Amino acid sequence: MPDLTHARRGPPLTASQRVQSLPAATRYVLRGGPPVREAAEQALALRIPHSPCRAARDGERAALWLGPDEWLLIAPQGSATALAGALSEPLHALPHSLVDVSHRQVALAVSGPQAATLLAAGCPLDLDPRSFPVDMCTRTMLARAEIVLWRSGTEVFRIEVWRSFAGYVSAFLAEAEYGIG
Repeated sequence: MPDLTHARRGPPLTASQRVQSLPAATRYVLRGGPPVREAAEQALALRIPHSPCRAARDGERAALWLGPDEWLLIAPQGSATALAGALSEPLHALPHSLVDVSHRQVALAVSGPQAATLLAAGCPLDLDPRSFPVDMCTRTMLARAEIVLWRSGTEVFRIEVWRSFAGYVSAFLAEAEYGIG
């Protein structure tokens, strides 16, 4: 069997004071109606947002609303089996989809007083805290890459990006950072 350790690590990323690669994580996309959300919420003891574009977290675990029936669940690396196991029985009789996308994405943190300005170089959203407050999240574009953007703190944004676009996104941010000084 081929060694795929290098694939799990992700592509080399450009890091700086404002842009950092985040540790690998377990990620699932959960799809289903309100009964699925409620069952998952109870099984995981994690609030799963029902309001559009909102995130909820409990320690290192988080649930991000991506659509009326879609959530991105994030947990520490190595918890895929436990997370899927916890959801197996409660969701068994409900129409749903639970897909492990851990291998597909990597995460970057953009932080500091100029974080919103840096992201504005390639993101069309109004990132002012009044328009995009803490724990707001959405799918959007950063330059030419689709991302999930989550404001996880006053001056901290988490970017979830497909692994194949991660090098491009980090290089774009490095160039934009150079421009803002």
